Amino acid sequence: MESTPGFIVVIGTSAGGSNALIELVSNLRTDTDAAYFILMHLSRRSVGTFLLQTLQNTTTIPCKLADHEEKIKAGTIYIAPGDHHLLLDSSYSIFLGQGPPENRWRPSINTLFRSAAAAFGNRVVGVILTGLLDDGTTGMETIKRVGGTTIVQDPNEAEFPDMPMSVLNRMEVDHCALLSEIPLIIHDIVTTSNLTESASNIPEDIVKEAELALKVSTSLPAVAELGEKTIYSCPDCGGGLWKLKNSNLEQYRCHVGHTFSEEDLLRAQVESLESTFWVALRMMEERRNLLIQFYNKELKKGLRSLADSHKSRAEELEGHIANLKELLFANQRVA
Repeated sequence: MESTPGFIVVIGTSAGGSNALIELVSNLRTDTDAAYFILMHLSRRSVGTFLLQTLQNTTTIPCKLADHEEKIKAGTIYIAPGDHHLLLDSSYSIFLGQGPPENRWRPSINTLFRSAAAAFGNRVVGVILTGLLDDGTTGMETIKRVGGTTIVQDPNEAEFPDMPMSVLNRMEVDHCALLSEIPLIIHDIVTTSNLTESASNIPEDIVKEAELALKVSTSLPAVAELGEKTIYSCPDCGGGLWKLKNSNLEQYRCHVGHTFSEEDLLRAQVESLESTFWVALRMMEERRNLLIQFYNKELKKGLRSLADSHKSRAEELEGHIANLKELLFANQRVA
């Protein structure tokens, strides 16, 4: 029977991640008592299979796509499949789910990191590599809160420094290192830490949020326990948003499960507003064209008064269309 790992290493990346993971994985030591979980954004379908084939060619450590309800084994690299959240629990089981996107990503780095922290406490090592935006920041904070170790790739080296910089701007990490240094840091953490069990005093809010993520949908009372109701609406479903408490980072969640950082909520609001503007603009232009069509027909019939009325309304709409376009372009500048 293969043994369970002493440590859980969760690795999140996005844009530029393929090359970064190749370098990282190729230098992982085979004698490190850990299981590795890799999650990379971009393609919903093919990224998992692509990573599996690519990474297995760079290491003798077994690599595989994570399967639902399989047991975690030491000395294995698990890769998140496309369009599925990857979660872990304290029974050393892996769960895959198609719940709502978090920070508009599925799989979400935050979801993986948070579940690992809730399940394994101070035996978790979180690693953030190159990538755009800020998925993984709240997950790293969760790992820090349970006594785990946090590592980010040096932004000066990262092809896309947004994700490492987001973490560094929000919290004090344990290590900011070059890709070539990270495998040795992980090995040193595993071999020098005298931890036989995960911490038992994991904050209750972390446990509850990880439990919610395992469910397909959540109940209003359960979400209400995690935070306070805000005046904001979810950009994805229109439901109310709760601001999660017990966190140094601003984070919002609706009862369905859509979750946003403060920055991502702003981006989603801008996108939703822009979509609304485009729909309104299309409908107004269609109405204007129809009024002009009526004007031309009535003019041919000699109905000058009625034709002029339609023309006047079309010209009024033209002014509203110009104003709406200006608002649309202003909204894009804010984004």
